[in-house]
Amino acid sequence: MKSGSLRLDRFFPRFFLGFLAAALLLLCQPAFAEKRVALVLANSAYQNVAALTNPVNDGTVMAATLKDAGFDVVDFRRDLLAAETRRALRDFADRARDADIAVVYYAGHGIEVDGANYLIPVDARLERDTDVYDEAFSLDRILIAIEPVRKLRLVILDACRDNPFAKSMKRTVASRAIGQGLAKVEPSSPNMLIAYSAKAGSTAADGDGKNSPFTIALSRHLTTPGLDVRRAFGFVRDDVLKSTGNRQEPFVYGSLGGDDVPLVPAPARAAQPPAPTAQSEARRDYELALQVGNKSALNAFLAQYPDGFYASLAKLQLEKIAAEETRVAATEKARLAEQERARLVAEGAQKAQQAKADAAAGAAEQARLAAEKAKQIAQDQAAAAEQKRAAAETLPSDKTAAAPAPADKEMNLAALNAGPPQADVTKSVQAELRRVGCLTGAADGDWNSSSQRSLMLFNRYAKTKFDTRLASTDALDAIKLKTSRVCPLVCERGFKADGDRCSKIACAEGAFLNDDNECEKRTARKPVARRDRPEAKRVIARPSHAPTSPRTAAGLPGMGQSGEPLTGEQRVWGCNTNSAIMSGKCP
Repeated sequence: MKSGSLRLDRFFPRFFLGFLAAALLLLCQPAFAEKRVALVLANSAYQNVAALTNPVNDGTVMAATLKDAGFDVVDFRRDLLAAETRRALRDFADRARDADIAVVYYAGHGIEVDGANYLIPVDARLERDTDVYDEAFSLDRILIAIEPVRKLRLVILDACRDNPFAKSMKRTVASRAIGQGLAKVEPSSPNMLIAYSAKAGSTAADGDGKNSPFTIALSRHLTTPGLDVRRAFGFVRDDVLKSTGNRQEPFVYGSLGGDDVPLVPAPARAAQPPAPTAQSEARRDYELALQVGNKSALNAFLAQYPDGFYASLAKLQLEKIAAEETRVAATEKARLAEQERARLVAEGAQKAQQAKADAAAGAAEQARLAAEKAKQIAQDQAAAAEQKRAAAETLPSDKTAAAPAPADKEMNLAALNAGPPQADVTKSVQAELRRVGCLTGAADGDWNSSSQRSLMLFNRYAKTKFDTRLASTDALDAIKLKTSRVCPLVCERGFKADGDRCSKIACAEGAFLNDDNECEKRTARKPVARRDRPEAKRVIARPSHAPTSPRTAAGLPGMGQSGEPLTGEQRVWGCNTNSAIMSGKCP
């Protein structure tokens, strides 16, 4: 018994040590990788409206991007019917049930009816507005499919195109609204983001190439290792604004927590980051507030950091946002005033009413220009402050954060809104001048003498005072407010203005087109006396009582060589000289 008890005493310590070693080994193993799944839907071959070119190309690019990023599941479906779409969503919901990150990307037609968004399969007809409930599937159906996902639910919609269904759809109820683009959404579930290729209520461009500008930017930034998904969409927004000349602005709805949420984890770092300081925490929180980019985020930052360098930056950003809101309101007011003025002119209202409308439109335009200048000043101040911050953050730690930025320091911050390139502004101004009838040339980005004359004409007829030497955003906004032709139509000779086109002038029989470009009746020609031939000599007839001789009578008007009167045929042929008669031409 004693020997047995000794063997058990030896066994239990060895067992305990082995168990402890196994537990430590398990604890030291890296954490299990997150499960990431994606569904890519692309509809191009629509059966009842014109086919789309880019959606399938965009879906192919996004599927390849997510596969290269190491997603566990990437299900790519193209040109699905309504029943096939519902089946694909049901299958994906099963795969996403235990996932940490789920991404759904859709490219194709979408529509908004009464504030709800619907994605349209390729077999939809949508002859009536109520058909969307049967032939399309709502955005909520996608959100339900990814609802069990734990960490991030991301829905990306490249479906803000100009929708042909909305134009031909019959409305069963006159009050039912069918909007342009997609409607704004507010996700009710946490950890959910919904990204639109264009802001709610606006449409997106397919682009001039094989892929849309939105998808090109997504493939460039979305799967950057370690990049928070919110910052990735900030870079996507900047790229799309730049490539479309500020005409298309992507937008993201929803919110996440304070931790970074990248689609692709950052590579492991060898060294631990330094312990955060009060200044570094303020900087981090300021950058997060700047990334959100609205008043609530900046005010929340100021509530936590009321003083200091980053508090001053936040206040400048708030002033920039307020100036932009004022500009938008003033622009809308000017647009409405211009519409009212044009309506009164078209309806032939009284001169007093038209004068009042002209005064209101002029005042609204002046307010818009003042708001534009205030916005530019606020934006310049915020940009200068961000330059100073960028320079300060590159200095050694023993330098003050308020050090001035060098003159040649270039900004490379995604949070700053860079203005559009001058060439894009020039093309946009030329295109708008063509629309209002002030420019006949092409919108080629070359601000030549013809373009300057066209802006001078716009100034004359719209009663504005823009500098014609350069195409500006102020001029662009003012021209966009005009809803109809501003400059009168000028036609070439032989043509006259007929509405918005030139038609050829057809004169009636017996009339001709004069130098004033008008038809004028021809007048009958009166007989005009003609001079004799050059060799004929003008001879004054002698008086009837004067004596004549064969020598003196020859060559007199009406007399022949012998002094005899000329016959009628001789007069017609001009046979009143000796040389003419001798030439043999006279009868």
